Amino acid sequence: MTAIALLVPGGNGQLGQELAAKAPAGSVVHNPGSKELDVTQAGSVVQAVDALLAEAGDRPPIVINAAAYTAVDAAETDRNTAFSVNADGPRLLAAVCASRQVPMIQVSTDYVFSGDKTEPYEVDDEVGPKSVYGLTKLAGESSVLRSGADAWVVRTAWVYGAFGSSNFVKSIVRLEGERDNLSVVDDQYGSPTWASDLAEGLLELASKVVTGNGPAQRVLHCAGGGKTTWCGFARAIFEELGADPDRVKPCTSEEYPRPAKRPANSVLSQASWVNAGLTPLRSWREALTEAFQTNLVSR
Repeated sequence: MTAIALLVPGGNGQLGQELAAKAPAGSVVHNPGSKELDVTQAGSVVQAVDALLAEAGDRPPIVINAAAYTAVDAAETDRNTAFSVNADGPRLLAAVCASRQVPMIQVSTDYVFSGDKTEPYEVDDEVGPKSVYGLTKLAGESSVLRSGADAWVVRTAWVYGAFGSSNFVKSIVRLEGERDNLSVVDDQYGSPTWASDLAEGLLELASKVVTGNGPAQRVLHCAGGGKTTWCGFARAIFEELGADPDRVKPCTSEEYPRPAKRPANSVLSQASWVNAGLTPLRSWREALTEAFQTNLVSR
């Protein structure tokens, strides 16, 4: 892939660190964490984009926004912070990118959908988030697409990876060692996505964008292939640990209430990604096996 000048707000998170690690050889990479770059502060955003351009040389610049407020349940009572990071932040980034003619990729979520559909969601299906988190991410999508920037929105789902303090896989690994049995929700379907695979997909898209071959479709879905439930996901993690998957017991969403309502089905179709000439992510189960084989999940 072409060497690029890459700015990754949210660069200390599980996706941001993967993007920095996998950027094409010869690239300039700025991956500031939230303490270094507060995307809700216009001056900080301007400074970050201008610093990237100053160092870019002949490398084409691009921004991949991995900064997000991802505490789904906490967002229900911390609406202002969630909207600030997930809606205002992308709006400011997109405005600066538009003024500097820098293309941008905004990472979004499957939780913009209601979950009422039984088939995988396509990019043009009706949105209808059931949580504050989903509402804030949808607002971020809208502001980016209306900004005038050369921008794409990429929705993904159920992301886990080596970096960051916590994700579903790391939590299940910990709980396997602490409890005899676990009860895990078995009536919510989605597409687990390894951050390593997602980063490769986003960088493939970035390469097309900076060479002038970006897809006409401005909203895309990029998630692991296939589907499972949280219970099925947890059982697969037990299998990778060499533990008995029958120790994971199914329960319903009603039996395990959470502050934020989750969609019953948020499986994302890979059709838009394939139609854009991009490489579809492998099956979630195959990716999970490699994640454990490379010891990345246990970092």
